[in-house]
Amino acid sequence: MTGRLSKAAIYHHPRSEGAAGFAEEVATELRRRSVAVEVANAWVEDAAAIAKNASLAIVVGGDGTVLRASRLLAEVPVPILGVNMGRLGFLTDLSPRDFYNRIDSVVAMEWRCEDRLMVEATIQGDGTFIGLNDVVVSRRHPGRPVYIDVTIDGAHVALYRCDGIIVATPTGSTGYSLAAGGPILAPTEHHLVMSPVSAHLALGRSIVLQPESVVQLRVTSEDGGILSVDGQEDKQIPSDCMVEVRASQHVTTFARFRGESYFYGELADRLEQQLSSTMNYGQ
Repeated sequence: MTGRLSKAAIYHHPRSEGAAGFAEEVATELRRRSVAVEVANAWVEDAAAIAKNASLAIVVGGDGTVLRASRLLAEVPVPILGVNMGRLGFLTDLSPRDFYNRIDSVVAMEWRCEDRLMVEATIQGDGTFIGLNDVVVSRRHPGRPVYIDVTIDGAHVALYRCDGIIVATPTGSTGYSLAAGGPILAPTEHHLVMSPVSAHLALGRSIVLQPESVVQLRVTSEDGGILSVDGQEDKQIPSDCMVEVRASQHVTTFARFRGESYFYGELADRLEQQLSSTMNYGQ
C-alpha cells in the first residue's frame, strides 16, 4: 500500500504515562510532516470517532491496548499499526525506536495490510459481542466447575464439566487457548478453534472448526456463568442461557512492515517472552 498519509488516529493506554507521552510525541512528528492527527485514550467510549476518514490508526501500548482498539474499530475500515510499549508484542509491529526509524515510510504508507479474523458471540436476548482473540464461557465461582452443553452446526458434541470453554481465532490461538492445550493456527487462517479448560470425564481435546461453523454453548449450571471477550469485557449469563459463537463478518486489518513469514520466525521468541512475563508478573 502506497500513497501519502493525510490523517492518522493515535490511541494509547490510559494508565501508561509512557504510552500517552509517546503518543503525543508521534502526533507532533506527524504534524510536522503535514499529517492531520487526533489522539485519544483507547478506553474512552466514543474514541472510534477520531478514526473517521483516517488512513491509519496508530496504537501505542501492549497487546491489550491493541485488542481494545481492534474491538473499538471493528466497524471502521482503518488499518492498525501497533507500537509496543508493553511486556509482550504478538500484535504490535514496531518498537518506539523502529517507529521513528520508519516514520517517513509510515507517512508514505509503505506498509502491507494483513487481515485477521474476528469472533462474535451472541447471547440469547442480550446482544452480540466481538473480539479479536477469543470468547470464553467460564464458571462464575472459583473452585466450582461449570456445566456447558456444546453443539456445533446442530450436532450435539458433549456436556462438559469444566472450568470453561474457549473459542479462539487464529490470533487468539497463541494466548489462553494455547495454555489450555489448543493448537497454534497461522495468523491469517479463517478457522476458529474450540478448547475446553480442565474438562472432567469428557472430550478434552480442541476442535478446529470450519470457517462457517456455529458453536452453541448452553450453561446448565444453576448459578450460570460468565462470558468474557478478549479477557477484557465480562458479562454474566444466567443458567440455561444460549450463547452462539461464530466467525465475525468484521476483520481487524493490521499495517505491517515485516515480511509475511515474520510470525514463524518470531514465534519461539514471543512464546518465551510470554512465559517469562507470566512468571515474573507482579515482581
